[in-house]
Amino acid sequence: MHPILAEAQAAWPATKALLKRLVECESPSEDAAAVTRFMELLAEEARDCASARLVRMPQAGRCLLLRFELPGPRRKAQPGLLAVGHGDTVWPAGTLRSMPWRETPERLHGPGVLDMKAGLAFFLFAMRLLRKLDVPVRRNVDLWVVSDEETGSHDSRPHTEKLARASSAVLVLEPGTGLEGRLKTARKGVGLWKVRVHGRKAHAGVDFAAGANAIVELARQIGKIASFTDLSKGLTVNPGIVQGGTRTNVVPDLAEVEVDVRVARLRDAAALERKFRALRPFDRRCRVEVEGGLNRPPMERTRAIAALFRTAQRIAREELAFGLEESSTGGGSDGNFTAALGVPTLDGLGAVGEGAHAPHESILQAPSPARIALLACLVRHLGQ
Repeated sequence: MHPILAEAQAAWPATKALLKRLVECESPSEDAAAVTRFMELLAEEARDCASARLVRMPQAGRCLLLRFELPGPRRKAQPGLLAVGHGDTVWPAGTLRSMPWRETPERLHGPGVLDMKAGLAFFLFAMRLLRKLDVPVRRNVDLWVVSDEETGSHDSRPHTEKLARASSAVLVLEPGTGLEGRLKTARKGVGLWKVRVHGRKAHAGVDFAAGANAIVELARQIGKIASFTDLSKGLTVNPGIVQGGTRTNVVPDLAEVEVDVRVARLRDAAALERKFRALRPFDRRCRVEVEGGLNRPPMERTRAIAALFRTAQRIAREELAFGLEESSTGGGSDGNFTAALGVPTLDGLGAVGEGAHAPHESILQAPSPARIALLACLVRHLGQ
């Protein structure tokens, strides 16, 4: 057995104990103080092997930058390695009462355990293994933990991009795909559009003809918007939230729809934006207002990303004796930002499990030590 894998297996009980502490420190995105408390806890947990800097955000909780103190002299002129994760979760405060940390022989359960506190615990222990085995790493290795990923990374994005530009590669600690734990070499870009229709209010019984029904107009617009979907290009347009009207006896003067957009290729986003901007009312008495755009660019599978995956796949096969496959997904992560800058990015390096954002959220125990060992071996290889 590879010595790093052997050490990862021996350290698994301690890794689980750390993960339990992280999960039980609830950190919903909308609670800046709670997310900051989580970052402070993680900084304290990493004190034995990393220096920590908390970074204030305009609206969200503080982000955390950890720089690991690893064996070997540094090549100061070389760009470093950057691992990226997030400390916020979708779970509101108090979720632990109905969804407590729970351990079975096969799984670990709890809010945020898969998405993505396990990935953070895994990386911390991977760096501890390199220190314990005195494995030299010649590049700086940083872990950047953002506080607002689940709400779009609006505050943290500029910091993420700045750190990525100074890095030779980015390792994203989001969970792998499926119960096979496939790594992610492509992600769709994510956009949000809001289309608002202004009509003309009137009494629905007394003065119906004087009104211009905003809901009727919006319904026609939704049909057109839905037609923007092109599955052959991996482009989906989903009208997801519709609001309008006040009373049944009033011709509504306002209605709006929020639309989720996913694009596999950046070049398709510009054409889609033109279609949204070109929306015009069918009923000329109405006015159509459009706002929004792409929040996360797509992570497209470049040659550099493919090469990075092949490196991870070779390490897994030849050194750690397990198979590793790749995948693409319609969901976004902060890896979308780093990949769009042209920085080689490999995503899905965190835990293997299922139920992200769902009550059955859990990770599998059996593959976890090998995932930790993979992170350590990747950093060892890329850090030369």
